[in-house]
Amino acid sequence: MNLSKEELLEQALRFTRKAGEHTLKYFRKRVDVEWKGDDSPVTRADREAEELLRRLIMEAYPDHGIIGEEFGVYQPDAHVQWILDPVDGTLSFIHGIPLYTTLVGILVDGDPIIGLVYAPAMDEMVDAAVGMGTRLNGSSVTVRRCDSLGRATLLTTDIRNVEKYGFGPAHDALVESCYVHRTWGDAYGHMMVATGRADIMLDPILNIWDAAPLSTVLREAGGIFMTRDGVEDIRAGHGISTGLGLKDQVLNILKTS
Repeated sequence: MNLSKEELLEQALRFTRKAGEHTLKYFRKRVDVEWKGDDSPVTRADREAEELLRRLIMEAYPDHGIIGEEFGVYQPDAHVQWILDPVDGTLSFIHGIPLYTTLVGILVDGDPIIGLVYAPAMDEMVDAAVGMGTRLNGSSVTVRRCDSLGRATLLTTDIRNVEKYGFGPAHDALVESCYVHRTWGDAYGHMMVATGRADIMLDPILNIWDAAPLSTVLREAGGIFMTRDGVEDIRAGHGISTGLGLKDQVLNILKTS
């Protein structure tokens, strides 16, 4: 990579903030909602924010590739890939709930090295790069020190999907074991774990654009983004974020429920 990781992170921060701020033009406004083939919603905010991200990336790095939720793959064989989700949590967005995020992950030869999770409605920017730690609005953050499920806060997004995608018994067991359960979900839930405001986030269904930033953000914050088998994998189609003090307890429930 000709560009330093520090410079790439700086550019990614700038691009992500611009795209996230663009979504605010439509937040809590009367915006038309369309429905995609998978029955998920999409709005002008999603499409325009991704178009903006793509334009900025292609102008700055014409040899880089892009995978985006709304407009697919560009230069799939490129050494560096930008993975984009312009509005993660579109249902929150269209209901005027500020827990939606703009996600950017950067892979080099398939490995995640940079992750950004930006909640524009609250101006909360989490960024991380391999070996550089995780920051919230420029200040270093880590996962919360918690080694007991009985004191843990568990987050999920949609209870129906937990059951639909085979996590029902494990989720129920975690709910019974944890101190509190809430649905502050989507990528914002993973952000809460990385910044020490929650302890476990269970996501039973994820695309690569949902997951791409999370591995770097959690690892650099002292936690882990993992599969139900304990593997760090952004392509598995699901993911659990937690601190290392709870990892084995969470895995034991996931494997035995």
